[in-house]
Amino acid sequence: MIPTFRFAPSPNGHLHLGHACSALLNADLARAAGGRFLLRIEDIDEARCRPEYEAAITEDLAWLGLAWETPVRRQSEHFSDYRAALAKLDAMGVLYPAFESRAEILRLVAAREEAGPWPRDPDGAPLYPGDAKAMPAAERADRIARSEPHVLRLDLAAALARLGAEAARLSWQERGAGPAGETDPVGPTVTARPELWGDVVLARKDVPASYHLAVVIDDAAQGITEVVRGRDLFAATSIHRVLQALLGLPAPVYRHHRLILDADGKKLSKSTRATGLRELRAAGTTPADIRRLIEPAGDLVHP
Repeated sequence: MIPTFRFAPSPNGHLHLGHACSALLNADLARAAGGRFLLRIEDIDEARCRPEYEAAITEDLAWLGLAWETPVRRQSEHFSDYRAALAKLDAMGVLYPAFESRAEILRLVAAREEAGPWPRDPDGAPLYPGDAKAMPAAERADRIARSEPHVLRLDLAAALARLGAEAARLSWQERGAGPAGETDPVGPTVTARPELWGDVVLARKDVPASYHLAVVIDDAAQGITEVVRGRDLFAATSIHRVLQALLGLPAPVYRHHRLILDADGKKLSKSTRATGLRELRAAGTTPADIRRLIEPAGDLVHP
């Protein structure tokens, strides 16, 4: 099997140094392995993604000296793939609609926390506090028929029950390092801990698939064998392994690299103009300078 890597930005802003780190690392690893380097445009959120940002992405990547195979996969051209996956999960009995608004969920969490701290997922968001999965089927159908806004959540308990003994064996191969840092490698095998995430959202009315669902569908469709991405997504791999197992999708090897942080120690944002590739390029920075800016901080993980 040919090693296949991908860089998958969202066209909802301009690229910054963190994107350059991930793109260059993927391309370098693909070249070293004699493999393929693919580009994917994650434009599933049509309200925020814009064609001019996609054009800027390809311009910046070309300026960095990167080349990728065509055609480029765009999520907006594959909504039917996500609908098919949701239909399969629904047929398994591991999906349910939830009708609470974000404000209602915050109120539910506040009420739960009167009795003590409410659990939060690895990203810091509270686990779903509602009881929508206990709603009678007739009521669900009636509310959906009346076009009430809702999301589709993964019934994690039902999903793990369906996987049976396989659920306890869920893991992934990791070539990078865990959240503790480069000096504390967690590889090569990491045990999945999906219970940390609870009943995650897999689709919304305005977004046909969440990142969790779309990424496993897209990686399988593109034949990705090596997922190289930021360490902020390390914990999310547990949910991705559950979805891969349910849908019968292959599990890539993962490498989660260190993040480039701003002066306050926070993850870079697309609004961080000081580290934006377009701003750096306009100031006379060269692609070689970009590599030098990244490498001293130890953010590139070399093969």
